[in-house]
Amino acid sequence: QVQLVESGGGLVQAGGSLRLSCVASGSIFGINAMAWYRQVPGRQREFLAAIQNSGSRNYANSVKGRFSISRDNAKNSVYLQMNSLKPEDTAVYYCNAFIRSMETAFLDEYWGQGTQVTVSS
Repeated sequence: QVQLVESGGGLVQAGGSLRLSCVASGSIFGINAMAWYRQVPGRQREFLAAIQNSGSRNYANSVKGRFSISRDNAKNSVYLQMNSLKPEDTAVYYCNAFIRSMETAFLDEYWGQGTQVTVSS
């Protein structure tokens, strides 16, 4: 069974930084794209950033220049460095990945359980 586990959330003052981590574990054959999303209660989940296994990245306009996504393929991990945080960045942050497990021939989409980020003004 494949699972994603995030860590690194917490409370930070406006202007501060946080680094989120996400590790994929289980019977993994390969990982394609990995990404980060966030969600505020009552609103749709919002795409933030994605990175391919080639290293190609793309970002939402709302975080471009402030957030940086990276990955360590040897550790099946993806990271989100968040700088210049604003109160409006407060949300639950989710890790997302397209993973091919040992049991199937197909790519399946997986989500982590989420980690809370709170930015105080």
